[in-house]
Amino acid sequence: MKIEDYIKKNIVRKGSPDKMLALSLLKQTNQDKLFFDSLKITEISARKVASNYYDMLRSVLEAMASLDGYKIYNHEAFSSYLEEKGEKENSILFDRLRKIRNNINYYGSKLTIDEAKDMIENSKYLMNYLANKYLKDLT
Repeated sequence: MKIEDYIKKNIVRKGSPDKMLALSLLKQTNQDKLFFDSLKITEISARKVASNYYDMLRSVLEAMASLDGYKIYNHEAFSSYLEEKGEKENSILFDRLRKIRNNINYYGSKLTIDEAKDMIENSKYLMNYLANKYLKDLT
């Protein structure tokens, strides 16, 4: 689906760009990243830490969307948003991370340490790439 389809379904709202919201989201994400980077990934922590990295990634996407005047209320819509920004491969990666996160948060799927590290690495890559490309002028 395209962003316009999500707007028609009230899953995405179009409004004015909000630079202050984007800046606030980016600052919070950077603080969260400092904290979670300090944690050791163990069998006990793997699921929660990996899920939180996904949440940080989603916050970066929310910051980007707020600069474009969008408020997105559905994680799937972020994939379409990325695709419409010309980020097809990153849209696919985000969608893969979203599905893993949903499986561990809502369906009780287990996550090995290696799987968690892979998810974290991919989340960090995508966060850094998107922030450097779309949010670098905020700071």
